[in-house]
Amino acid sequence: MRVVDIINKKKIGHALTQEEIEHFVQGYVKGEIPDYQISALYMAIYFQGMNDEEIANLTMAYVNSGETIDLSGIDGVKVDKHSTGGVGDKISLIVIPLVASLGIPVAKMSGRGLGHTGGTIDKLEAIQGFRTALSTEEFIANVNNHGMAVVGQTANLTPADKLTYALRDVTGTVDSIPLIASSIMSKKIASGADAIVLDVKVGSGAFMKSLEEAKKLAECMVQIGKSLKRRTIAIITDMNQPLGHEVGNANEIREVIDVLGGKGAEDETTVALTIAAYMAIASGKYHDFQSTYGELLQVIASGKAIEKLKELISIQGGNPQIVHEPWQLPQAKHHIEILSTHAGYVSYIDAEYIGLVAMQLGAGRKKKDDPIDYAAGVTLLKKVGDYVDLNEPLCILHTNLDHVETNVLKAYAFQDSKPAPMEYIHEIIK
Repeated sequence: MRVVDIINKKKIGHALTQEEIEHFVQGYVKGEIPDYQISALYMAIYFQGMNDEEIANLTMAYVNSGETIDLSGIDGVKVDKHSTGGVGDKISLIVIPLVASLGIPVAKMSGRGLGHTGGTIDKLEAIQGFRTALSTEEFIANVNNHGMAVVGQTANLTPADKLTYALRDVTGTVDSIPLIASSIMSKKIASGADAIVLDVKVGSGAFMKSLEEAKKLAECMVQIGKSLKRRTIAIITDMNQPLGHEVGNANEIREVIDVLGGKGAEDETTVALTIAAYMAIASGKYHDFQSTYGELLQVIASGKAIEKLKELISIQGGNPQIVHEPWQLPQAKHHIEILSTHAGYVSYIDAEYIGLVAMQLGAGRKKKDDPIDYAAGVTLLKKVGDYVDLNEPLCILHTNLDHVETNVLKAYAFQDSKPAPMEYIHEIIK
């Protein structure tokens, strides 16, 4: 079987067989197929697309390229959650204790961030002593004994995806829906999930800028799940402004505490409870969305959710006292108030730009091995729809850098009348 024949076949729009897909994926991982041939093939996929069967086969070829996690030692249906990424997105850290509080096991494998801000693992490591490098045995024991655990992704999980993503990044084929969908779903399936809830972000701070593209990606991933016998639900959520009020690792931990304590911002509370409710439904233990959502509100109101967060921190080596004393989290040396140059209603906040500002302050990585400053970030004092006076503080920049050159005001737009309320949840795809 020659790779050039596979390239030519896809170039003219024909579907590839399972054997052809496995051949080029395994050959590339083993170093038997050169970069330029995979680049040519992925460009052909970019233009010609793939059908549902091809995408499912590509997903499983990625899964089979490395280790898979066996979670059969955990009782019950294991529900995983994945976000396509956004600014101020701390939803995973809210839903883990929430869903575990309902008696549903949450075995969460998460990654680090590259770009705007830190990933889930970076945020957790802002808590002194918190361990995300758990053995498989310890991970499973924590889920069985406490209903939850969170661990960093193993290096040997879906190596084909890691190699091909790096290649796609430099060959202009990142934004191919079949390639994005198979990349995301392969990691969830290799992680041992029985059911998967996908948070597909759309807007200025998301990878998918339009609702149409976000819906295509969501539908594609749900179809992969169906093809591979995994119950999959996709929720398209808004990322046209940062989620909540905090961007940055320690800042976002403080906000997780606020949400689970019943004092969170409306947007992130709504998104978190919606995703947690659908995780409960995907487990098969719950069936009706409205009643499940209401039960989650009760979990927060009763104090059970915040206690579950303390338990998670404790079992993974962190200091649970930070829940009551969040000032023990890393604090920046400089706190710079940014004053509004307009009077009126905030009509727009460019989430991507705020994320880039946070990265400049030290909260994110430009390169994979860059260090992260857990204390760095941005606090949004005003959100879309809020009124602001001239020279009133709009946001606060937190940094340990002595010199900061950034024009964060470029992220904001204003108008005289109050804008229409923003939609937080755009669509549910089952």
